[in-house]
Amino acid sequence: MPVNILMPALSPTMEEGTLAKWHVKKGDKVSAGDVIAEIETDKATMEVEAVDEGTIGEIRVAEGTEGVPVNEVIAVLLEEGEDASALKDKGAASKPERKAEEPKPEEAKRPEAKTEAKLAPKAGQGGRIFASPLARRLAEQQGIDLAAIAGSGPHGRIVKADLEGTPKAAPKKQPSAGTAPAPVSSIDARAFYEKGSYEEIPLDGMRKTIARRLTQSMQEIPHFYLTVDCELDELLIARKKLNEAAGEGVKLSVNDFLIRAAALALIKVPDANVSFAGDAILKHRSADIGIAVALDGGLITPIIRNAEKKGLAEISAEAKSLAERARDKKLKPVEFEGGSFSISNLGMFGIKHFTAVINPPQAAILAVGKGEERPVVRNGKLEVATVMTVTLSCDHRAIDGALGARFLEAFKSFVEYPARMLL
Repeated sequence: MPVNILMPALSPTMEEGTLAKWHVKKGDKVSAGDVIAEIETDKATMEVEAVDEGTIGEIRVAEGTEGVPVNEVIAVLLEEGEDASALKDKGAASKPERKAEEPKPEEAKRPEAKTEAKLAPKAGQGGRIFASPLARRLAEQQGIDLAAIAGSGPHGRIVKADLEGTPKAAPKKQPSAGTAPAPVSSIDARAFYEKGSYEEIPLDGMRKTIARRLTQSMQEIPHFYLTVDCELDELLIARKKLNEAAGEGVKLSVNDFLIRAAALALIKVPDANVSFAGDAILKHRSADIGIAVALDGGLITPIIRNAEKKGLAEISAEAKSLAERARDKKLKPVEFEGGSFSISNLGMFGIKHFTAVINPPQAAILAVGKGEERPVVRNGKLEVATVMTVTLSCDHRAIDGALGARFLEAFKSFVEYPARMLL
């Protein structure tokens, strides 16, 4: 029987992706483990491997097609001894190939006759409904009853594609005739400017994801902020000596020390190494530190796992490798999803102080400013020291003010006396 090759879910939050490239064509024979395609998400490009042996009988989605929903059939594999007639027997060969230049399903005009919507069984309703945030928003906008839909996502999760063709109830508030519903959670800025006075740049997948996740973070997470100054003189001396002693190929940065200090501070104050999970707080056993990396048109936060167990040289090498692959969009989802804490450093741009937005599912992020010479008072005397301002953003559902202060106290002690990192 022909085997459908589906658009894979490369991460728990993925709902759609771009079919960037096919490595096979119709008629090619493949074995299990062969790379057959490349899928591009908002933050990475991943290879898709064949899970069965056979011959490519049909390509359903063309290269470059954007917005392909998770679990949509992208190709069909014929098993040994089968030919094109097997596709007809399965009723799968009649569907035309989806072209890259075609509009996304939600942008196309819906025909009069539509495939009957998948309906969930009526019996046993009243349990929890699993749906993506986007599907929930669209359902609320369009008056769709999610309880009547069977999800096609992982573990029966309802995704955007499942809403296509479903019967709509009367919306809570009918728009006046001739008016379109307002964009979700934003004002269309075009209404305030003359046409032609600006250049319109469409959002790519990464910027859409950033906009959605950070809006969700600020709306749902009660942020509060704690700021402290750290003196860097001892750290800079230690960095210089270590770089001189390390020789060719090793060059420690201040950020490497900060990653190590944050990891050790989380282990010293384990109650701050947490995530909020709705009905529980998850207390992490390791310090997995995300480092914000700027990309063209966005940013990503690759994660150094078990940073508390790694030395400065290992942290430095791993941070450089992650940043390089992040800019090439070659990270695997496991390398940028999850984590227990993040650091965002804008000191290299001359920024003295800023606050960062928490990256869910984490409960805290440290914003690092520029180290600069400032006057300080020591033993009643005015002196000059290299000082760096850091600000901790905390999720108040999981981290209280005193707990955040204890973390910063531990972090500051490691930064100002880096020899403590060896204990």
